[in-house]
This record gives sequence, structure tokens and C-alpha cells, in this order.
Amino acid sequence: MGMVSTRPKLDKRVPTPVWEPEVNVLASGANWAWPEAVRNIFQPRGVNLLVAEGASEFVKVIERRRIHTAIVDMDSETGGLVTIEIIRMDYPLLPCILLTSTAGEATLSKALRLDVFSVIDKPVDMGILRELLNRLFIKKYESYIFAE
Repeated sequence: MGMVSTRPKLDKRVPTPVWEPEVNVLASGANWAWPEAVRNIFQPRGVNLLVAEGASEFVKVIERRRIHTAIVDMDSETGGLVTIEIIRMDYPLLPCILLTSTAGEATLSKALRLDVFSVIDKPVDMGILRELLNRLFIKKYESYIFAE
């Protein structure tokens, strides 16, 4: 005669954790202080910052990974607006941020035509970049990953 256990059975239907997809931001490898951005903005939030040089490398990375935002440096070897033009051919909806040390009227109007989310002056202020990423991610992805 076996003993009847009076202990409650463990519920095996453990709620599955909400799986957060990885967040990937792709940036120009130009010298806009991205090591500092990685330390201050991306790493603490578990966001991957991938780096590309030039338009063709940008497109190669975008083909292989889900990229949430591209940060393109105007002063990169291909030129930022050319890079964004090339990205736009196949990825018209990918949010792009343009970094520039010379935000002239011609640059701004072309950026507007290319539907750039925002243009940021260099040297990049990390606080402004984080606020901008926060607005972008709330608007495009309903995500508060970059909130304070």
C-alpha cells in the first residue's frame, strides 16, 4: 500500500519568459566616439552596436541581421548621404540618424528627402543621442529600451 503524498504537486506550466529580441544598431566606423556610446548608451541596455565602413558594408550587414537603426556618419569614406541613398534602395523604412560636423542647408534638405529620422551635430553629445534613440524606438518599435 503506497503512501499518498499530501504535498501539492508542482505546477509544470511555468510561464515562459517574455523573449526580448536582440536590438541591433549599425553605425559608421568613423571617429564619432562610439566606444563612449557603447559604454554609456548601448552596453547597459544590452543593445548590440555593430560597425560598418562605407555603403556596401552597411548593406551587407543589413542583409544578414535585423537592424533597428543605422547611425551614418556624414564624414565616412562613402559620404553619409550616399550611404543612406544606397540603404534606401532596398530598405526604405530603416530609421537612419545622420551625424555631421557641417549641417548646411543642402545637407539638411537632402536628409529630409531621404527621410532621415534626425541629424546630429558632431562631436556627438551622448545625452542628445540617447534621447533621440529613445524617441525613435518609442515611435518605431513601441520600445522604451533607451529611456532613462
